[in-house]
Amino acid sequence: MNVKSTLTPLLTAAVTLAALATAPAFAADEYNVINGLGTEGNPIGMHAMDPVALTTLGAVTAGDPGHAVTHDGVSYYFASSISAEKFKADPEAFLPQYGGFCAFAIGLGLKLDGDPRYADIRDGKLYLFVSEGAMRKYLEDPEGILAKSDALWGDIRHTAIADLQS
Repeated sequence: MNVKSTLTPLLTAAVTLAALATAPAFAADEYNVINGLGTEGNPIGMHAMDPVALTTLGAVTAGDPGHAVTHDGVSYYFASSISAEKFKADPEAFLPQYGGFCAFAIGLGLKLDGDPRYADIRDGKLYLFVSEGAMRKYLEDPEGILAKSDALWGDIRHTAIADLQS
């Protein structure tokens, strides 16, 4: 056995461990992301729609991977460099609440998809909903629904979606 044949598997293992160690730390299902990874190697939030355009203009606008910004291990896409810069300056002002999951469902103890087509901005915060029906139910009592969702989010934020469905 020569040194080269011994070092190659060790070097491969070391590189793999280093890559895993530098990957973004990501709690189970904390953020609602689409399947697959973006060009930056991160999951993509908000269905690749621009959260700044939605929050400031109420417009569901497709983002561009060329204007991607990563926040807390999730990539968000923006329609312009101006939107991307606004987000970089104050991400919390534009991020959807409850990790982008449906605000109505969080109040039921579930994590369902938050679709930017069904959104409400209340007190400067962005809330997404899984469907028009869920949004209508929320609009019957927004303060009550958000109070329930706020109370439950801390308990379920780090819980895997599959564990909530049982």
